[in-house]
Amino acid sequence: MCRGLESLPTTCLERAKELKALFGSLLQKSDHSILSKKNDKLRLNLDEPLKWKESFEKLLSSQNGLCLFRAFLVSEFSEENIAFYLACEDYRAAKPSKLAAKAKHIYDQFIVCDAPREVNLDHVTKAITKENLENASQSSFSLAQAKIYTLMEKDCYPRFLKSSTYLELSRKAKSG
Repeated sequence: MCRGLESLPTTCLERAKELKALFGSLLQKSDHSILSKKNDKLRLNLDEPLKWKESFEKLLSSQNGLCLFRAFLVSEFSEENIAFYLACEDYRAAKPSKLAAKAKHIYDQFIVCDAPREVNLDHVTKAITKENLENASQSSFSLAQAKIYTLMEKDCYPRFLKSSTYLELSRKAKSG
């Protein structure tokens, strides 16, 4: 197994495989409303993949879409982008007493030079983010998160929409 897939949570990787298998079997199903598998842990609407193409925001707001997008980023060796974005979302929802510790962890994992999962940010954004951490608040990573969101929206998202996995899912959803 490649190093990138090892960093993907097992549940997400399993979910991506389940999604692909479920969508693959949709052509043989006559009821295209909602499918459930494994005690309703996985619920899919047949046209869900078609909605992901409408906007990057719709892809990220779908649990299934996010999981497949994350698996795609692992295959592209850029999973750190979505991991950083999600860490920032978690950070913004954290209690004020936890912000300083979470901020340090995010900064050390994703922003500092030679971080284990360093994201592609310009020097100015890194400097502003470091300054913001002196008085940690829910918005400390807003600029950096916005830059990574834009990077994914303009670069990774269009590649995802052209990927064989997405094209296969959307073709099956259209023909369903």
